[in-house]
Amino acid sequence: MKIEDYDALAIPGGFEEYGFYDEAFSEEVSELIRGFNSQHKPIASVCVAALALAHSGILTGKKATTYHLNGGNRQKQLGEYGVEVINEPIVQTDNIITSYCPQTAPGVAFSLLSILVGEEKMSEVRTAMGY
Repeated sequence: MKIEDYDALAIPGGFEEYGFYDEAFSEEVSELIRGFNSQHKPIASVCVAALALAHSGILTGKKATTYHLNGGNRQKQLGEYGVEVINEPIVQTDNIITSYCPQTAPGVAFSLLSILVGEEKMSEVRTAMGY
């Protein structure tokens, strides 16, 4: 995969019992994340995908969020990577968007779209989709 062929990276969350962390924490995925970040391209994550970003090292010292339910265990895990955890649905820091549950996916998509095509075009799309 050539990073220069893409405008942004979007990573959905997943379930531990189905191997999400094995894949998301792989060196190949970490290198991909670091590559997009080094080129200051937008990176969006939904739910626990923020942990993959943190594992890659790009969230150290930054504000972010991740899955907030089940006693906040995943948010605690995120904090262990040196991330300033914000318990908000969507957190955007620099070129990085994180969110705290699957329900936030449309908001993350609209935030990413706003970065890519501007607020006006994003609003047109959001309205056309009934949001």
